[in-house]
Amino acid sequence: MSAIGPIAGSALTSRQFILLYAAMLVSAAGNTALQSVMPAIGRAMGAPDIYVALTFSVSAVLWVVLAPRWARQSDHHGRKPLIILGVGAGFTLSSLLCAFVLWAGLEGWIAPALTFLLFGIVRALYGIFGCATPSATQAYLAAKTRRTARVKALAGLTSSFSLGTIIGPALAPLFVLPFVGLSGPLFVFTGFGIAVMLAVLRWLPNDQGAHGRGAAMSYPSLASTPTGASIKAATSELPERMRWSDPRIRPWILAGVVTNHAMAAILSVIGFFTIDRLGLDPVGSEQSIALVMLAGAVATLGAQWGIIPRLGWGPRTLILAGSSIAAVGMVGTMLADTLYGIVLGFACQHLGFGLIRPGFTGGASIAVPLREQGGVAGVVTSANGVAFVAAPTLGIVAYQLEPHLPFAASAVLLVGVVLWGWRKLA
Repeated sequence: MSAIGPIAGSALTSRQFILLYAAMLVSAAGNTALQSVMPAIGRAMGAPDIYVALTFSVSAVLWVVLAPRWARQSDHHGRKPLIILGVGAGFTLSSLLCAFVLWAGLEGWIAPALTFLLFGIVRALYGIFGCATPSATQAYLAAKTRRTARVKALAGLTSSFSLGTIIGPALAPLFVLPFVGLSGPLFVFTGFGIAVMLAVLRWLPNDQGAHGRGAAMSYPSLASTPTGASIKAATSELPERMRWSDPRIRPWILAGVVTNHAMAAILSVIGFFTIDRLGLDPVGSEQSIALVMLAGAVATLGAQWGIIPRLGWGPRTLILAGSSIAAVGMVGTMLADTLYGIVLGFACQHLGFGLIRPGFTGGASIAVPLREQGGVAGVVTSANGVAFVAAPTLGIVAYQLEPHLPFAASAVLLVGVVLWGWRKLA
């Protein structure tokens, strides 16, 4: 692997940028791949659906709590060790242990309850250490890039999360392999993680002592495309601590938290809904689930990379229009009884969410002066991540009570945001 030309405005070579990009990409892709196969795994073992949701919730709690800490640590201990820690212990080791645990459960060697208890424990490594990767890679890039070129370079780096949300669900069904079955994707993505970790260890120079700041990113999940918050945090001067209750940003953050909860709740049930509504066998259902999730990811990217740049809507319009579209998608998904209908409804949901996220991020950003952009970016990142703490479990509980309930409740929340935002968002 030879060095390629330099990145414009940066001391990074193309090879070094690709290594940073790959570290982010493999973590995001592996996480969304896991989301597309876990409903099938849970059903194949006969485990209660809530077991799946709880494992993601625990990991998300740890990510949200520890991501800011790793962002601070990246400024003091060098970025390369933290990248290796995030990819190695956070993603690769976690994926490998999860693969063995789930394989044992699928083969009936251990009971479903013990399987998911062990899975939750080893999955916690992803929440504890995996969140070190985004902040360390951003800090590494920032330290080697001129301020005038930093925003563009960071945007290119963080787009790896967007690409990962597409690659993960698309590849997962291809890796359901003989002998290991539904746990196959985890073994394969472990191999990807090892390759990236060894490449970083071998070819990425150490930057101990370099000056540059990383920023926490929200918990990676399907269609969690970058909103620019972490980029602002990484490029702003050190800000005063900003509170969620700050009246300047409170309406925007409230809109973001409510809509994110609706999105996270449906993400936790869509796999089970697809299996139940279509009457699928758990083994093989991952293909249909992945197709649904892929449609959602593509719709989100279409909104943020296609619609928003062309329409030029302001934050208020993005939130109101996005919430309306997502609510229609909720109803459409709820009433669908074919794979085509579920795909279309889910894509409609995420087209709306793709408008909402930049809306509340932009609204909060323009509500404060330049010197406070880092502070507001930190609040936005927390608002994006906190939804994955409780919403997945709440979504599953509602689904077990009545399969239509999560969609109906989410639609009501979104309509509520439209009615409330019409008066409160300026």
